[in-house]
Amino acid sequence: MKLFNRLPGFVRTPPGVEREVLRRIPRLLVAGSLLLAVPSFAARVFGLVADSPLAATEIMRIDIFVIALLIFWWTLLPTLAIAAFIVMVMKGPAYVADPYPLVEVDPPGPEWRVRQ
Repeated sequence: MKLFNRLPGFVRTPPGVEREVLRRIPRLLVAGSLLLAVPSFAARVFGLVADSPLAATEIMRIDIFVIALLIFWWTLLPTLAIAAFIVMVMKGPAYVADPYPLVEVDPPGPEWRVRQ
């Protein structure tokens, strides 16, 4: 008995955009994370490094905004990867399940016969 029974006559769909999306996910994760962290680094380097409480408040506000965007980015990319993976699996070959005879079911009675 074979583990997977392919549906005879099924034509596989050629790969599309979903493969390209899956290939780009790691690069998008790293590049997007670095780009989203730039405002936080820039706030510390360019001008907001004064010792005043107002500067510390602004840096904290920028940090919170950057963290929120990073969390959003880190949840968006796995969601996109899951969607691309589902499309890839759905484009794959079709399989047929093994038959399962229902022995506990009563045969249909006369009311289910088709009238001619």
